[in-house]
Amino acid sequence: MDKIKQAIAYMQENKIEEAAALFTEVIEENPEDPVGYINFGNLLFHMNDFTRAQRFYERAMELDKHAATAYYGLGNLYYEQSLYPKALENFQKAIELGLEEPDVYFLLGMTFQHQEQYKLSLPYLLRATELDPDNQDSLFQYGLALAQSDHLKDAEKIFHKVLSLETNHSDANYNLGVVALFEDRLEQALTYFNEALRIQPEHILAANGKEKTEALLNES
Repeated sequence: MDKIKQAIAYMQENKIEEAAALFTEVIEENPEDPVGYINFGNLLFHMNDFTRAQRFYERAMELDKHAATAYYGLGNLYYEQSLYPKALENFQKAIELGLEEPDVYFLLGMTFQHQEQYKLSLPYLLRATELDPDNQDSLFQYGLALAQSDHLKDAEKIFHKVLSLETNHSDANYNLGVVALFEDRLEQALTYFNEALRIQPEHILAANGKEKTEALLNES
């Protein structure tokens, strides 16, 4: 196993000092190679040392302006600090440079979501689901973006896909209840809200949805 792979393995095992020592060796042996700096930046990011992580990513970019994973790392760093315009810029650059990973598309979509630009998030969240079709988080967020963009029928299909992967997904049930309620399918809405509450009894939104639905049923 080469040093980078070993260091990454150490990082995954939370052996921070061992990983740092190996990444340092990699950089000392290959000071003009951006890979060592990117991986050390990832380690520092993992440690929540954002200031130093940023310096390592930027050094990698100085060595190779086409280092897509450096831009992804920097975008992730900004995303974690809720600096969404800067995150957006770096994620887009990473994709422009050819990074074709589900995470970068997912986080770019979520960056738009956090800025309430739901329609702009759709193509990126869709791409994330195409690259990783069994990822519940990507599917759910794509469904949510569809619903927030008034594509309720499409959103409903996606929430059902989420449930096919995870039957006990309270938020997918809740959102199916919202769609059903919006379309005056009151009995169905109540079933979904009850299911969300069975899975997560403290689900406040589902409890509110149930209360509203029951009131509408009593009126009819």
